[in-house]
Amino acid sequence: MRRTGFLAALCLSTALTALPALAAEKAMQAVDIGWLSKERDLPPVLSNLDEIPADKGVAGARLGISDNDTTGRFMGHDYTLTELVVPLEGDVADGFRQLRDSGHRLIVTDLTAEELQTVAALPEAADTLIFNAGAPDDALRQTACLANVLHTLPSRAMLADALAQFLVKKQWREWFLVIGPATGDKAFADAIRRAAARFGAEIVAEKEWQWDHDIRRTAHEEIPLVTQDVDYQMLIVADERGDFGEYIPYNTWEPTLVAGTQGLVPTAWHKVVEQWGAVQLQNRFEELAGRPMRPEDYAAWAAVRSVGEAVTRENTIEFEPVNAFIRSDAFELAGFKGRKLTYRPWSGQLRQPIPLAAPRALVALAPMEGFLHQTTELDTLGYDAPEVDCDR
Repeated sequence: MRRTGFLAALCLSTALTALPALAAEKAMQAVDIGWLSKERDLPPVLSNLDEIPADKGVAGARLGISDNDTTGRFMGHDYTLTELVVPLEGDVADGFRQLRDSGHRLIVTDLTAEELQTVAALPEAADTLIFNAGAPDDALRQTACLANVLHTLPSRAMLADALAQFLVKKQWREWFLVIGPATGDKAFADAIRRAAARFGAEIVAEKEWQWDHDIRRTAHEEIPLVTQDVDYQMLIVADERGDFGEYIPYNTWEPTLVAGTQGLVPTAWHKVVEQWGAVQLQNRFEELAGRPMRPEDYAAWAAVRSVGEAVTRENTIEFEPVNAFIRSDAFELAGFKGRKLTYRPWSGQLRQPIPLAAPRALVALAPMEGFLHQTTELDTLGYDAPEVDCDR
């Protein structure tokens, strides 16, 4: 018995010693994912606390590559990210063609809705899979219907519906909406109006923010004037750039709660998300990027991880089976949000819970209990299949 045990241990030791050599002999298969973004001429931020990082989005893609490699090393898959940033005066179509000409068929983007539609319509894009990690526009999920695009960033409608569910569940149904001047502000306001009608809330008043000077010096004078003479339960701000919204809390005419783009914020990701193993994701990202993960980083990470999950499950680097698996009912992504994430076949939107975050606390995670759906409660957030005019 002792000799048999010794021989077995010797064989096992020899086999384990040989594993690295066997792995080295097996050629690693390259999975090269493209990254396409464009330089932006951004307006000055309201505060030094709000500085937009230069690696917004792409840092999440880089972490996704690192996470994919954790499994890829054992499967014989080697993941890389080819990053292409189009200059300020450059053409995103030319950038996309450059990636496509170098063999990329899986491309993650941080582009505006218009730019995304431009590249998705190119003949060179017909046999590619593009991940939208930067444009929250609802039209991309409802009417534009880009067959070769999947959306990992939540739409504005998803964010507004998440907030609406929480407020309605709390019986805070009377809303006062303050809208900024930017196009994105007006689009978010549209999503809030839709959510109010959908879930039984009422917008009792709306006002547009009309000042364009530095609100930091005059907030105590101007915000009370904007918010007086209105009877409401919840003040909702539509100020995506942060031109004034941060100064609305504590400066209103009456003591009130604030939500929307400031205050209680519905978001794809926030540093206060810590459950479901999220701390490990947060720590890995901070070690890589030296800052907290932002929504665009999470969306880019989810896109790259979607590719990694499909390559691993199908055990192939070929585009067609990888693309088909990501879009199939069999696909699931562990996204550190308490539920498996999947893609909606009618719009290409990644189903995902939406954190409702205060600056230093996770208040809730939507969808809220009690908002039912015949398939999945996640489809109560954003445009459901009957609401979408798409033929994908």
